[in-house]
Amino acid sequence: MFPASNPTDCEVHRHRGLIRAALIVLLLCLSISRPVVAQQDIEQQKINYLIASVAALKDASFIRNGSSYDAEQAASHMRLKLRMAGSRVKTAEDFIVYCATESSVTGSKYMIRFSSGRTVDSASFLRDKLTTFKASD
Repeated sequence: MFPASNPTDCEVHRHRGLIRAALIVLLLCLSISRPVVAQQDIEQQKINYLIASVAALKDASFIRNGSSYDAEQAASHMRLKLRMAGSRVKTAEDFIVYCATESSVTGSKYMIRFSSGRTVDSASFLRDKLTTFKASD
């Protein structure tokens, strides 16, 4: 017996064209999304760099809500705030604003006191570090 429906050359050509168009759209979508993923990776590297810069300040004190913390405690707190911020943090600047500038409870600015006695707000310190990271790209 013959099949009930035998596709004509025109129908076969049309189906191939649709498949080809679908593949082109898929490849286009993949090529567009790749830079976004790469940018997210770079931003995560910057955030990791900022946290590591804080953790490396062994002789500094971190003032948060009037209490003093060492470098590792400060870095740990920033990691916790990063996890809590979730998808709000997309860039290193977002990290500074949402996780490393001030207390979300009291609104008090985070400060860093170096062994020399000099004190800076953490946002300024981290933005300076971010500039250093960009220069080393």
